[in-house]
Amino acid sequence: MEAGQLRTSAIAPGESRLQRGTNQSGMRDSNERLVLSLVRRQGALSKTDIARMTGLSAQTVSVIMRKLEDDGLLRRGEPQRGKIGQPSVPMSLDPEGAYFLGLKIGRRSAELVLIDFLGNVRAARQLSYRYPAPRDTVDFVTEGMAAIRAELTPRQDGRIAGLGVAMPFELWNWADTAGAPREIMDQWRHFDIGAEIQTRCAFPVYLQNDATSACGAELVFGRGGDVRDFVYFYIGAFAGGGVVLNGSLHAGATGNAGALGSMPVPGPGGKPIQLIDVASIAVLEKALNARGIDGGQLWTSPDDWGDVGEELDRWISRAGAALAYAIVAASSVIDFEAAIIDGWMPVDVRRRLVAATLAATADIDVEGLTLPEIREGSVGHPARALGAASLPLSDRFLLGSGQTAKAG
Repeated sequence: MEAGQLRTSAIAPGESRLQRGTNQSGMRDSNERLVLSLVRRQGALSKTDIARMTGLSAQTVSVIMRKLEDDGLLRRGEPQRGKIGQPSVPMSLDPEGAYFLGLKIGRRSAELVLIDFLGNVRAARQLSYRYPAPRDTVDFVTEGMAAIRAELTPRQDGRIAGLGVAMPFELWNWADTAGAPREIMDQWRHFDIGAEIQTRCAFPVYLQNDATSACGAELVFGRGGDVRDFVYFYIGAFAGGGVVLNGSLHAGATGNAGALGSMPVPGPGGKPIQLIDVASIAVLEKALNARGIDGGQLWTSPDDWGDVGEELDRWISRAGAALAYAIVAASSVIDFEAAIIDGWMPVDVRRRLVAATLAATADIDVEGLTLPEIREGSVGHPARALGAASLPLSDRFLLGSGQTAKAG
């Protein structure tokens, strides 16, 4: 192995999450993942801390951490001296330990990011469009990867561990709603974007639903890691979501678990409609365009939508009411600790949407249910791209990675 080259061992996606370590040599890979997962969640830990938390012997922990340090994944902190005994040495993740690329393909924009081992964004590229076209998307990621990698040192480039792709499944079904030419959207039906990108990469490529990927970002990088079970809503051009159970992203047998945009909610005249028809930003865009206000600013400026007037107030009220019903319905199936709402929107809009959702639960009969804490997401509008980048990170280094598909 060349100097600076990343050394990892992969396991099959969906491997079960371990709560305790094992001292058997055959489980070394799982133990390494366990240690990395603990340090990611808890921060810097000493060998004694990890031995106490995992049940592993001190000797086993010492061997694991020495290997992870040699591989460049952990780094030593300053020794901490106690009243008695040898000083403890805290070990933390090395930001330079590995790099990951994430591609988000949305209905209105594409985004490519490079993150380090801590999840810090080191580089980003964005492309806005009226609708996504397969070949244009491949050109965007090909050119973007070349530009990003050209800025890395040879060592950094050699430690790119994978690229994740987050995109809506069955994208071709959204032609009418997205206002895109059907002949262009139909190209996605037989276009394997993951395999196409894999031909351009020496590292593995992963593929997952975009809203599920955003949920993964909240779990790995956000505050979602402080609860074991939560339902997650990502409000983009169309509303979607994800589910975390027992501290792991739950993708389901087909990778489409947490398809919350399809959840029925009350509509006009009491007739059920889907959450996607009320809480999606595309609904707000359509309302703005109908009043002669350019809704395009919603996609180019996720940090600041400017003054979009009373249409925003109406959308927040209606979307909040629909989200409240969706949260109550989800809570009748699984006893979630939290319901997290995030999306492609400014922080103040997200805060208002969460407040409207919380207020709307007061009008719903919740007898027999314990509602989860309803709170804001902590990752923000880049969640889908960061979630895409978290796919190779989780699959190659962490426990409870959930289910992802590898291209090729």
